Order: sequence, then structure tokens, then C-alpha cells
Amino acid sequence: MSPSKLVIVESPTKVKSISKYLGEGYEVLASVGHIRDLVEPKNLPAELKKGPFGKFSVNVDDGFEPYYVVSDSKKKTVADLKRALKNADELILATDEDREGEAIAWHLLEVLKPKVPVKRMVFHEITEEAITAAKDKTRDIDAHLVDAQETRRILDRLYGYEISPVLWRKVGTGLSAGRVQSAATRLVVERERERRAFIAASYWGVDVEALPADGTGYAFPARLVRVDDKRIATGRDFDDHGTLKGNALVLGEAPAKAIATALESGTSKLTVSSLETKPYTRRPAAPFTTSTLQQEAARKLRFTARQTMSVAQSLYENGHITYMRTDSPALSSQAINAARTQAAKLYGAETVPEKPRVYGTKSKGAQEAHEAIRPSGSEFQTPSELRSKLSPNDFKLYELIWKRTIASQMADAKGHTATVTIASEAIELPELGTAPVELQSSGTVITFRGFLAAYEEGQDEARNADASAKEAKLPELSEGQALEASEATAGVHETTPPPRYTEASLVKALDELGIGRPSTYAAIIATIQDRGYVTNRGSALVPSWTAFSVVRLLEEHFHDLVEYDFTAAMEADLDRIAAGERERVDWLNGFYFGTDDHRGLRAVVDNLGDIDAREVNSVSIADGVTLRIGRYGPYLEVLEGGSETPRRINIPQDLAPDELTAEKAKELIEAPIVTDRVLGNDPETGHPIVVKDGRFGPYVTEVLPEPEQPATGRKKAAAVKPRTASLFKSMVPEQVTFEQALQLLSLPRIVGHDDEHDADITAQNGRYGPYLKRGTETRSLPSEDAIFEIDLAGAQELFAQPKYASRQSKTVIKDYEQPDPVSGKTVKVKDGRFGPYITDGETNVTVPRGENPEEVTFERAVELIAEKRAKGPVKKRTTAKKTTAKKPAAKKTTAAKKTTTAKKTTAKSTTTKRATAAKATPANEGTE
Repeated sequence: MSPSKLVIVESPTKVKSISKYLGEGYEVLASVGHIRDLVEPKNLPAELKKGPFGKFSVNVDDGFEPYYVVSDSKKKTVADLKRALKNADELILATDEDREGEAIAWHLLEVLKPKVPVKRMVFHEITEEAITAAKDKTRDIDAHLVDAQETRRILDRLYGYEISPVLWRKVGTGLSAGRVQSAATRLVVERERERRAFIAASYWGVDVEALPADGTGYAFPARLVRVDDKRIATGRDFDDHGTLKGNALVLGEAPAKAIATALESGTSKLTVSSLETKPYTRRPAAPFTTSTLQQEAARKLRFTARQTMSVAQSLYENGHITYMRTDSPALSSQAINAARTQAAKLYGAETVPEKPRVYGTKSKGAQEAHEAIRPSGSEFQTPSELRSKLSPNDFKLYELIWKRTIASQMADAKGHTATVTIASEAIELPELGTAPVELQSSGTVITFRGFLAAYEEGQDEARNADASAKEAKLPELSEGQALEASEATAGVHETTPPPRYTEASLVKALDELGIGRPSTYAAIIATIQDRGYVTNRGSALVPSWTAFSVVRLLEEHFHDLVEYDFTAAMEADLDRIAAGERERVDWLNGFYFGTDDHRGLRAVVDNLGDIDAREVNSVSIADGVTLRIGRYGPYLEVLEGGSETPRRINIPQDLAPDELTAEKAKELIEAPIVTDRVLGNDPETGHPIVVKDGRFGPYVTEVLPEPEQPATGRKKAAAVKPRTASLFKSMVPEQVTFEQALQLLSLPRIVGHDDEHDADITAQNGRYGPYLKRGTETRSLPSEDAIFEIDLAGAQELFAQPKYASRQSKTVIKDYEQPDPVSGKTVKVKDGRFGPYITDGETNVTVPRGENPEEVTFERAVELIAEKRAKGPVKKRTTAKKTTAKKPAAKKTTAAKKTTTAKKTTAKSTTTKRATAAKATPANEGTE
């Protein structure tokens, strides 16, 4: 048998390309991410649940030893890898070159227990050149990187498992805390607090369209800046409480209108009092890091952070860009030469500076060793060359990366900025007396575009920006030249609160603060959205009232843990562990048990004292009006008329926290109280039929009489549930009739009997809309009204059509007309009952949140199917029920014991195997 080398990568998408580049003698398989992880404490073997591993699956009293298990979904993958390893004479671990990838490689080594030589291969791009070079430059697993990743994983387990239960007890079930997600949530909440406390200030200004009085040239905009040598106040002169910060003049309505009238009528002449010209130079932005790519893709492409990383992963795995998780904006000499050559070819030799540009990071705590994100290879493919090969989203992101990379090695944009100051004659001003005024206008002329020919960086939303910040083209002017105002407008302006975070600006803030790592930002934002801490309003991130309660509890009782500097310091310590400068057990001891400077998580939790849940979940809105965060959401509580029982008022779901002002609260309190409307009595039962407004919308129901009390000693009969039915979307609660209510309560409606199938056909309304049912078969109805309108013939006609025939064009969203490499069946994207999904006819997988189903590439579809296939079939619900029975539980304990022995042996053997450390490479962390 010829020599064979087994190469293990993370993603199935990489297998085909890497196999092609490595050639014969190599077998490439995928681990599909992590094969094992810390077990959930509830899933520990019975004999360990009461021991030192019982609380965290980490023995905090003995070197923070973790208890790992191979997940059920990865057992088949591990078995396949072990089988392939039997025929190999060398194992090459080629997982991603970051902490996460290093840890995956180490876990593979621990589980597979190879008896052949093992090498670690890393590469930052999937090209033939990079793979060939990596094949000849293998190394050992870097024990320090593994230590750093394991420390991060244990840290997150300790943090989450100690603090989350406090949130469950004091705020609400299902909540979670994490060292980065909690800091990110706090940032969003603090910004909303600023908006709630914000007081707007108003001021007047005057905008003018000026032009040379002799008729030469053209009109240009100018803005009032001074009155009688006193600077006019703009938005930047007020603080967030509406107070003037300096001694600028706040212009009122009367003088502003007087100035506009005098200038436009020509009663006050205008002349150019000064003209200043300065050279203008603008440098290109640095190549993309993970953070800046997420920010720019959000600004320019409207991608979420998760979507950006998903698309970037696809581009990387298909060999189009370099590795997408990096803190470094530096380019290799190969990339610099490629960018300079292509820029000169496409935009002219004059657009390339004499010397290459070198970029350094400005990010706090940056530690990645990769180069920036750029097109792969020694010669970049232009976007036009790849347009037909990429999906629309892949193309957009590749084009963005390509433009940024090319522009980063191009020359500065150059030009000049002219500022013209315009003086007026004295004007009679109400409240201010007689005084001259001064206007100003600035314009920038680009004489050499340089890098702007390829790319211009996007900007975040500006706040209280002055009109002077806008560029304007000025005509040829000279000092003393007479001007006139073709138009002058006085207008009132109001200061604006600080803008809410968007995904882009939140990523930027986290990056600047050194909290977390860019590779984790997409997962962190997804986590705080999934937990209900943050929702999206357009691109803005709006915190929920639950987030306010969580942040308040953390600030008051876990203050150090949500301090930004402390969180960033933890990240820096992980970097030091990765570099071999700190020892992981000592650091974890300090974090959990405390040091001279830090109290320690254990001490904080053990000494929390009483936490007043009511106080934590309350926000004062106005005198006598308090917002409470209850089990079913927020509501207002107000005492009225000396009553001891407060009145509760629901808060509209779409009302953001900063919009709940004292005035808005008063409006909600004074709104007419919606009471149940009695429509009449059911002629058959005599029970009243009423319309109610419930938590999930308006509905009709019957009011049943109170059940009779059972005789002493008799068991109480089960309560009879009243009939209820939701109103149709077309119905208004105030207008629904008694007849309509009876119709709704009569559902499901029997349309008729189908003799061929010997079954009744019923029409009814369900969670996913109106439909027909015949036995186990269903067909969607076109509208709710059709429930009462369709007849037997129409129903039979619908059942005669294929299922979903009425929306056949929407059922198949995308047909790749290519077979899955494993099943051999055609891969499609379909629109299913629970949303879009990918299928090969055997395996179905939901299209991940944030990904456009119409833009999922074939490679991405195959990858998702492979990942789902590797997890194995979904367990039936009956399995969960069996675990509560005694006999099955005993069997599980036996099986767990076998796992315990194997895993503990593995865990203990890791200490010696990590003794040899190699070079450090950067971090890639999971959800924190």
C-alpha cells in the first residue's frame, strides 16, 4: 500500500480545494468544527454530579481541570476519522490558524490518539501556492494557544454559570450573562440612558445662496457664523441637558428672520472680507481587519456582522480571500506588490506612490499574527473576473475587500480647500440692536484623486453636524468683491440625542475598548439579540427594558465584571497566556478565588446579600408612575384615587425606552380603558359571547358560569375551557358583530364529505394561516374569508393539486441543478412551513439567520448539509421522556461511566502533551 497522509481541516468546503492542491498521497477530511466541548453539568455521569465537576464540569479545586465529552452529533465524524487514520502513516492537523483552530487540533489529537507522526499545518489563504508552502512548513501544536483558548472557555463557563442563575431568580428565566455579551449590552443600555436623559436645545440660523453681484460665476451656499463679532451657537455648543457650554450667541427667531430679510432684499450689502486657501491631503484607509470589514460592510452593504462573517467564510474557503479573522491591517510583501501592480495597471502609474505603504494597528489589545483581509494569491482577481462565479452577496463583499486593498497602496488624494468669509453692512436686529453680520463658506477642490479613483471609506452617522462640514464648490472670488444673496432662509435647529448604536458602531466601540475579539463580535451581537436584550429598528440597536434590569443588577452587584477596562484587561491576560507569559491555572485562580487587587468571582457571588428584585425591575418614569418589568413584559404601575391597589397599563411593544417620557406615560394612563365588549348570548348554550384584547391580539370567547363547589371529600372536576377564536386580520374589535363571533367560534367548519377518501373536509384557521384538512392532508387557503366561502367542489379541486401548488413559484427558491457529493441528489433551496431551508432530498437544514436564501452559494449549501448530516438524525421527543424513568436512567449511567474513564484519562494526559510550546498565533473565540 502506498504511503498515505491524513489531513484534517475544519470545514467540508475546504476539502475539495485542498485535496486538489495537495495531490496524490493525501486524504483530506473535515472535523466540521469542534468535535468535543465541556459537557453540560446536567449531562455529567451520575457519579460525578455530586463531585468537584458537578457545578461547572470544571474542577475549580484541582487546577481547573475541564471535563470534555465528544458530542453525540460528532460521534460519527470521530468514527470516520479514526477509520481513516488506520490507513495513514502520518496525521496532518490543518485546522484554522488561530486559538480556536489550535484548540480543535489539540482535541482531535486527544481523541484520535494517533500512533503515527503528527504535524500541524497552517495557511492564511486557500491557494495552490499557500497550501504547497504550508505543506513544507509544518510545526507542533502550540500549547500556549491551546491554554489560552481553554482558559477562555473555562472563564466563560464560570462567569455564565455563576451569574446567570442570579438573573433567572431576580429578572427572568432564560437570561444569560457573559463577560463580553454583558459589556456589549451595557454599552447599548448606557446609550439609551443618555437618550432618555437628553434635553433638546433649539437655536436659529441663517442659510444663504450667495453669488457675485456682477453676474459672473455661480451661486454657492454660505452660513451665518457671527453677529457683531460674536460667534453664533450651533449644535456643538450645547451639552446633552440643553445647556450652553460656552459664550456663543444663541440666535433667536426675530433677529434671524431680520437678517434673512435684510440680506435677501439687498438692503444690507455683502462683500468678500477674506479668502483663505489651504492644501488638502487625504490618505487611504488601511486594509481590512475583521472589525473594520464588519463595520464597512454594515455601512455600505447593509450586512449584519453575522452575515458579513458568513459571506467572508465562504470567500475564504473557496480560495478568494485570505483568512477573515485578524486584528492586523498589515499586508505581506507579496500582497503589496500585487496591489501596487494592479493599481498602476488599472488607474495609471501616477496613482501609485514611490514607496509602499505600511500599516500598523490602532486597536487596543490587538494581537493577531495574520495579515489583513485581502484578495488571495500573488495576483489578485478583479471583481469583473469573478462576477459570474460568485453569488450576489459574495461578489459585493469581494469587491469591497478588493477595492479597499488596492486603494490602501495608492497615492493620497490632493487638492485645496478654500474658505471665504463674507461681511455685511450693519443690520437693525430686534433684541440685539444694530450690528454687522458675517457669513462663511468652504469648498474643497480635488486636483488629484489618487486612491479615490478606487475606493472611499464610509462614515458613521454624524451628530449635530454643522452645515460647514459639507463640501461646496466655490467660484473664483477676490477680497473686496461685491456679492448678493439670491436667497436667504432663517430656520430653527434642534440638537439631537446621541445616535443609537448600529452593529457597525457597536463593533467599533468594542474594538476600540479592547473588549472581546473581532472574531467573536458577530456571535456576541447575535446572542444579545437572541436573548431579547436588543432589537433592531432599521439599523439601530434598541435595548429592551429587560436589558435595563440586567445591566442595573450587574452594575450594582457585579460592578467589576462589567467594567470596560476590567473586561479588556481579561482579554489582555488571555493574550499573555497565548504568548506563554502567564500560566493559566494561576490566572484562573486569581479570577475565581481572588487576589490582593481583585475580590474574585466566588467571593462576589457568595456575598451578594439580598437583591431586591422589585427594585431592580423598576424604573421611575414620573411622580407616582413606575415602570415594572414583569414576567410577561414591561407595564406601567400607577396609584389612583387613594387606592391601595395600583393600576397597571400595558406598554406598546414598539415603544422604545427613550420614547417613554413622562408625557407619553400620561397619554397611556389617560387613554380610554378597553373593556370586554359583550356581543350577546349564544342561542344554544346561553353563555355570553365577548370580544377581548389579549396578549396575542383580539379574540372572541364565551364566558362560562362558575363551576359548582364539589361536596366535601369529593375530587374537584377538571375545569371546562371556554371556546375561543382569534379575530381575522380584516376584523376590528370595536366593529365585530355577534354573527361573526358565532361563526369564528363554530370553527373548524365542515365543508363536506369526500366520498373517495371517506373523510370530512374541514376549513379552519391555524398558526400559519387558513387551510383545509382532509384526514392528515392539508392545503392552504388563499384568504381567511375563504374559510366560510369555499364549497366542497372548490375544496376537492385544491386537494387534486400538488401540495403548495398555489405557491409553487415560491416553493423552490433556488435550484442548483448540481448533485450533493455525498447523496448524489440535486440540491435545492426551498420555502418551507417554518421558513427557507436547504435540502438534497435526504437532509434538510434551515438557512442560517442573516443569510439571504436566494444568495446561498452551492458550496455553502453543501457545507450546511454536510454539517447537518454529521450531527445525525434529530432525536425523537420520546427520548427525553425516557430519561425520567428509572430503568433507562440506569442504562445511561452505565454508558456514562465508560465515557468518564476515557475522558478523565484523556484530560490527565493533556498536561504532559502540552509541555512543548511552539509559536503563538492569533485568537478565534466563540460566543462569550
